[in-house]
Amino acid sequence: MKRLFDFTVSLTALFVLCPIIGIVALTVRWKLGSPALFKQPRPGLKGELFHVYKFRTMTDVRDEQGELLPDAYRLTSFGKMMRKLSLDELPQLWNVLKGEMSFVGPRPLLVEYLPLYNDRQACRHDVRPGITGWAQVNGRNAISWEQKFEYDVWYVENRTMWLDMKILFLTVKKVFVSEGISQEGQATMEKFKGSQ
Repeated sequence: MKRLFDFTVSLTALFVLCPIIGIVALTVRWKLGSPALFKQPRPGLKGELFHVYKFRTMTDVRDEQGELLPDAYRLTSFGKMMRKLSLDELPQLWNVLKGEMSFVGPRPLLVEYLPLYNDRQACRHDVRPGITGWAQVNGRNAISWEQKFEYDVWYVENRTMWLDMKILFLTVKKVFVSEGISQEGQATMEKFKGSQ
């Protein structure tokens, strides 16, 4: 039932939002350059890798050694607005349509975090990752990694369609009030280095 919901709604949303997605893509290309899409491998269901798609919110500014500068230097005011409105997440509708993601589930994180999870934290990969999730409506990037993973695992252990509907409703509310977009003192959120 969840997969049927994901497929039907993502297909409908892609069709309805096609003009908006096109406008955002053109604006990103004009403001931040080409390509407009950001593609990165992420672990999904059972830890299997897939490519997540997002609209770019950062420039490619590098230092003298050719290394990318920290997020705080590359995240523009336009990028912040994109994140505030969650417009950067729109391309993930394609990931949902393909079955790599769901609308609701733990957010797909960096591949480099895989060996850092303890056994309980690794349970977040027992379901498809989501565009939004229980951690996102309970603090998003403003909470600690440990809290975030605890919310993820709680969702895995207690998931129902009714809970998914509640999370989707709360997500819309969070977008409008713009809560928890970044961690205090960070442009986004500091990297996970493992739990104590």
